[in-house]
Amino acid sequence: MTAVDREIVAPVALLTAQGLQNPDAIGWTRTPLIDTDAVGRSPRGWGRTKRWEYWAVTTPTHIVAMTIGALDYANVRQVWLLDRATKEEIDVFEIGALSRGVQLPGTIGRGSATSNGRRVSLEFADDADGTLLVARSPRVQVDIVATLPPEHEAMGTAAPFTPFLAEFTVKDVDRPAHGTITVDGVVHEVPAGASWAVLDHLRGRLPYRTHWNWGAGAGMTEGRRIGLQLGGGGPLAVRHGVSQNAFTLDGRVHKVAGALEWDFDPEDWSAPWRVTGDRMELTFTSFHVRAARTQLVLVGSLTHQCFGHYDGRVRTDGGEWIPVTRILGWAEDVHNRW
Repeated sequence: MTAVDREIVAPVALLTAQGLQNPDAIGWTRTPLIDTDAVGRSPRGWGRTKRWEYWAVTTPTHIVAMTIGALDYANVRQVWLLDRATKEEIDVFEIGALSRGVQLPGTIGRGSATSNGRRVSLEFADDADGTLLVARSPRVQVDIVATLPPEHEAMGTAAPFTPFLAEFTVKDVDRPAHGTITVDGVVHEVPAGASWAVLDHLRGRLPYRTHWNWGAGAGMTEGRRIGLQLGGGGPLAVRHGVSQNAFTLDGRVHKVAGALEWDFDPEDWSAPWRVTGDRMELTFTSFHVRAARTQLVLVGSLTHQCFGHYDGRVRTDGGEWIPVTRILGWAEDVHNRW
C-alpha cells in the first residue's frame, strides 16, 4: 500500500471480491462514488464492521445531534440536544444486541436509515431535494430537512488501516437546514438561512480501539456559504497519505493535503483550540463543553465535544484567502473501543 492522496473520479468498490480493501478505491471524492455494499456481508472479520449515520444540526437557539449505529454485535441510537440559552442538555442513548431494529443502506444514497428502540426512533430519508431528519424521544422531537443544493459537493475519503481493515467516510458539513425542534411540547423553529446540518457517514471495518479529533462548522462569510471539515489528530491523522481535511465554499470542496496540527489543553477543554495546517489557520473558541463517557462490556467511549465558533482564514485551490468569522460548529476529542 503506497501513500496516495488522489481524487477518485469514477465509481469503485471499497472492498474486492475477496473481501480485502481495494487499492483502486483509496483516495478522496467530491461525490459519493465509493460502493460499500459489501461491508458487513461476510462473516470474515465479524465484530470489526462499523456502519454509522450521524446528523447534527445547529440553529440560533439549539444544537441537536442524532445517531444511528450498527457494530455487528450491537446497535446504538441517540438523540442529544443543547439549549444554547440555558445550556441544558437532553440526552437519550440506547444500545441493543446485534442489528435488531436498525436498517442502514449499504452505500450512501441508496435508501433510508431507520432505527427503532424502546424510547428512541430515528429516520433519515433521502430524496432529490435533501434529507428528511425525523427523531422521536420522550422530550425531544425533530422534523428537519437538510436541503441538498444543486451541484453540492461533500468530502469523502476511503482509507485503509490494514489490507483487511478499511473505511469510507463522508463528511457533508454545510447543508442548509429548516424545520422544527419540539422540546417538552414547545415548538422551536429551525430557520432557513441560519441553520446548518452536518452528516458524518461511515462504512467500513475498523480497529477495536480508535482515537480521533474532528472539527466541523458551517455558516456564511462575506455573503458566501462555507463549511469546515477538520479531520485527523492522533496517530491516524493521515492514513497512507489520505487525510480528511477540507472546506467547502458555495458548495465546492477545496481539499487540504496532509495532517492538521491540533493544539488544545486536555486539562481545560474550554480554553481556545488552534487548528492549523496547509491552507488553514483557525482558532476555535467554545461556549459549551459536552463530556460523555460510556463503559459497557464491549463498547466504551470517552468524548469531549466543545461547541463554539471558528475564526481565522482558509486558502482556496486558486490561492485566495477566505476569512472565517464566527462560524458556528464544534471540535472534539474522542477515544473509542467498539
